[in-house]
Amino acid sequence: MEDHGGIQPMRPEDVKVCVLTIEGTNCEDEMADAFRAVGAQAEKVHLKQLIGKTPPETRKDLEDYDILALPGGFSAGDYIRAGAILAARIRSSIGKEVERFVDDGRPVLGVCNGFQILVELGLLPAFDETMSKTATAALYTNDSGRFECRPTVLRNDNRGKCIFTSSIEKGRTLVMPIAHAEGKLLSLDPNFVQRLEDNDQIVFRYVKEDGSKAEYPWNPNGTESDIAGICNPAGNVMGMMPHPERVITRLTHSDWTRNCRSMEGDGLPIFRSVVQKIR
Repeated sequence: MEDHGGIQPMRPEDVKVCVLTIEGTNCEDEMADAFRAVGAQAEKVHLKQLIGKTPPETRKDLEDYDILALPGGFSAGDYIRAGAILAARIRSSIGKEVERFVDDGRPVLGVCNGFQILVELGLLPAFDETMSKTATAALYTNDSGRFECRPTVLRNDNRGKCIFTSSIEKGRTLVMPIAHAEGKLLSLDPNFVQRLEDNDQIVFRYVKEDGSKAEYPWNPNGTESDIAGICNPAGNVMGMMPHPERVITRLTHSDWTRNCRSMEGDGLPIFRSVVQKIR
């Protein structure tokens, strides 16, 4: 075993993941299974368990977990704005704990509705502080004006900051499904995309099958610069609209009968990357 200065590396099964749920989340099983597929312990935890509004024997403490994951769905029915209600509930109850969790360098992943929540919460893009006091961006209605559900091709454009792509070579393309009505990343900051680029906060971009610049439907929502996922300046918080947890094995890819080169799905490296980094 390698010498780590007296500190032994964690085993994958020692990594504990909190998959946060409330009324309306619907991808928590897939998210938990994705982390289990790379050896981690994943537990579905309702927000009420973290804020002490359940019987004592069912209560949980965020401090006991190594990774926080916010799955997709329609939390609180997506009333007001997608992700806004759960973000407000988190901020008012365990906001300080979440901020400390991120400051400690522990990873936070938000997928689809989870991405929307991270933006509403101020954990993304978080240019100037760990968790901004108000949202500085939003996931707006798709340009098509309708719910889009289709496979998309993503290119890893991160230059090395994001821990969720630490084992994925730059420029590699991955195929993952999207399923959202509000996925267009917008900000009032006219330099928003350039700041993301300068900070190495752009993680994934939508591209065509041949890797060239996307246009509808390859960019399903109209986000500027074809952005599909971003991270915070520290690289330990990532939000993305496509669903990596739905393609952990090749059998759940839309083209698996034609292009089954291996049984590993394109979403698995994201979960493997973060668990390896935590260890």
